[in-house]
Amino acid sequence: MRKKHPVLFGICLLFLIILGFFLVVYAISSVTGQKRSFAIRDRVGVVTVEGFIGDSNDIVEQLSQFGQDETIRAVIVRINSPGGSVAPSQEIYEAIVQLKKKKKVVASMGSIAASGGYMIACAADKIVANPGTITGSISAIMHFANAEELLKKIGLKTLAIKSGKYKDIGSPSREMTEEEKSLIQELVDDIYDQFLDVVARDRKISKEALRKIADGRVFSGRQAKIIGLVDDIGDMGYAVDLVGKMAGIQGKPEVIHPKKKGSKLWEFLLGDMMNAIEGKFIGKKQLFNGVHFLFMPLINPSDIFMS
Repeated sequence: MRKKHPVLFGICLLFLIILGFFLVVYAISSVTGQKRSFAIRDRVGVVTVEGFIGDSNDIVEQLSQFGQDETIRAVIVRINSPGGSVAPSQEIYEAIVQLKKKKKVVASMGSIAASGGYMIACAADKIVANPGTITGSISAIMHFANAEELLKKIGLKTLAIKSGKYKDIGSPSREMTEEEKSLIQELVDDIYDQFLDVVARDRKISKEALRKIADGRVFSGRQAKIIGLVDDIGDMGYAVDLVGKMAGIQGKPEVIHPKKKGSKLWEFLLGDMMNAIEGKFIGKKQLFNGVHFLFMPLINPSDIFMS
């Protein structure tokens, strides 16, 4: 019977232990989404804010994960949004403020970064916009529909039993009273003032000067640079280089995006179907619920062409 060589056996065993260790680490990091890189280059994380801002959970979670990842030296928040609901916009803004205490953050604007999208950008250390980016729209809005005349035509009557005289304020079945309009105006004005506080503080612009341009109007990226709403003109690549230099990264940074959560086939199909239904029947309705930091153009900014 052949005798085993103890030294060779020990080396093989050590190799298997090390290999097993790295496989376990890789498996755990793949599940948690915090995979460590063995690359020499430091990394820049990219978090994308896309479309109507109706919920902040996923974006806040991504920002938190990047904040805890020691291999990520800086973060870019890529914004392509006309804004959205007030509270989610404020939550994302606050998450970036907290992240900024640990790492350098640059906001990179795409086709549009207006209203709530612009508020989010203000939390970053620097704001970079393309020359043709649509931005600004520093304002607050609340939509109401009045279907009273329509209901009369079809012979439909409504009845509201309420505990307070303002409980059905904004009801589509009747015209608002002047007193009710005044109350809603005070609400919108207060939220608008909160927006002004953010921009004035982060962009170092007095509220008096800011009010002259913060009336809902939008600007191109180039115009916004002139009036101090953005810092630099450049694309995503420029933003990556900029935040890399700010973080002290030597050479070209490695850019990573949040790991997409895995899902089973049936969950994917069901989720895709529900998203389609929500987009058709719920999405548009959501735009008219509550107060919004929202820019609502008649045409999509991506439909503006240069010819």
